[in-house]
Amino acid sequence: MLIQTRTFGEIDLDENKIITFENGPMGFEEYKSFTILYDIEDEKSKISWLQSVEEPSLALPIITPAVVKEDYNPTVEDEMLKPLGELTEDNLIVFLIVTASSDVKKTTVNLKAPIVINADTKKGCQIIAENADYVIRYNIYDAMKERKDKGDE
Repeated sequence: MLIQTRTFGEIDLDENKIITFENGPMGFEEYKSFTILYDIEDEKSKISWLQSVEEPSLALPIITPAVVKEDYNPTVEDEMLKPLGELTEDNLIVFLIVTASSDVKKTTVNLKAPIVINADTKKGCQIIAENADYVIRYNIYDAMKERKDKGDE
């Protein structure tokens, strides 16, 4: 199936790569079908895109939590995850939404509201973590610089 995207133009998408969000991501509740796109030309980039299949201009930059906060472990009520189906260590995928800034030092991720996907059922949702220390705007420049300085990269 051919879809239009904001960043990559027209792409041929395998329908098995479509992730359904029953309630849509927060702020975009009317959009239910998404896919994850990677920029294969920029191999160093850790950022992917949660691209709407329905709206070409809707593409949210996302990143895996381990890249910015190794000990990330959101606490959430099990009830919020039930619509995704049975989650296991093997099928659970978590992403954080990135808020880019023209000043790279001000780039943040939202630790409070991660995207959770069941890779088996191809269902996703955005949840609110109960962790009091998780903030909406967590600066990733400082975190990634610290990791690079330690030689973790």
